[in-house]
Amino acid sequence: MNRRMVIVTGLSGSGKSAALKAFEDMGYYCVDNLPLALVPAFAGFADASDEAVRSAIGIDVRGAGFPEKLPVILDALHEAGRPVEMLFLEAADQVIVRRFSETRRPHPLARDAMPLLDCIEKERKALDDIRRLSDKIVDTSDYTVHDLRQTIERYYSETGADRPFAVTIITFGYKYGLPFELDLMFDLRFLPNPYFVPELKMLTGEHAEVRRYVLDRPETEEFLARLMAFLEYLLPKYRGEGKSFLSIGLGCTGGRHRSVSVAIALAERLRERGYDVNVKHRDARNSR
Repeated sequence: MNRRMVIVTGLSGSGKSAALKAFEDMGYYCVDNLPLALVPAFAGFADASDEAVRSAIGIDVRGAGFPEKLPVILDALHEAGRPVEMLFLEAADQVIVRRFSETRRPHPLARDAMPLLDCIEKERKALDDIRRLSDKIVDTSDYTVHDLRQTIERYYSETGADRPFAVTIITFGYKYGLPFELDLMFDLRFLPNPYFVPELKMLTGEHAEVRRYVLDRPETEEFLARLMAFLEYLLPKYRGEGKSFLSIGLGCTGGRHRSVSVAIALAERLRERGYDVNVKHRDARNSR
């Protein structure tokens, strides 16, 4: 029987609790904030239990001796023939500050009125070695809870032939930086920009007038036809290798007009071919 055990760790405020909920919904046996001393015992329990064939445990800076003891424990488990995967979650400082502000919870390292940014920096440095040891690193700065869930499913779900292949299309503006966790990325800045048309400037690609401006052009139609031919070749190859999720980035200057218009058209074509498609417009609402 193929057993799988994942340690979920990373920065406070990066989404570890949400990640464990996603694991739990996939049928993993989950334990949060497991004391380090109990990790070997839990591994033994998981190996002997039909209930924990797949398991995920949350370990973070709250644990005594973390992070110094975790590498030693991992080495011992690997030497004993018990492979353990480690998922490390992180996020940008300003995102973590916002999340702590929203929840109004103190940072685990907060002592003697230490400023939150100092706590984040201290934890980031303390976990540097753990980050390097991790099998997968996910930056959740741009993620909603749903995005994180999809990422967990992408990496850790059991792929079956009857499982639909899910495609996420993320639109973005290059002026705001690249999204994280993209499998494929396409630059649409070669297309005419509706931003320079006064009546279209303040609209987005979700408006029909903008989509007509972008899509009713030979170069756009040629790009979509070539991209669809490429994806029709590529997606079955990915699925044949066991992948069940693919993220495609479409970028333009501001992520407001061209990328949104093309994403909507691409999603329609993929859905017509039976793919499960989710579209996320990261920067469409950013002010210019």
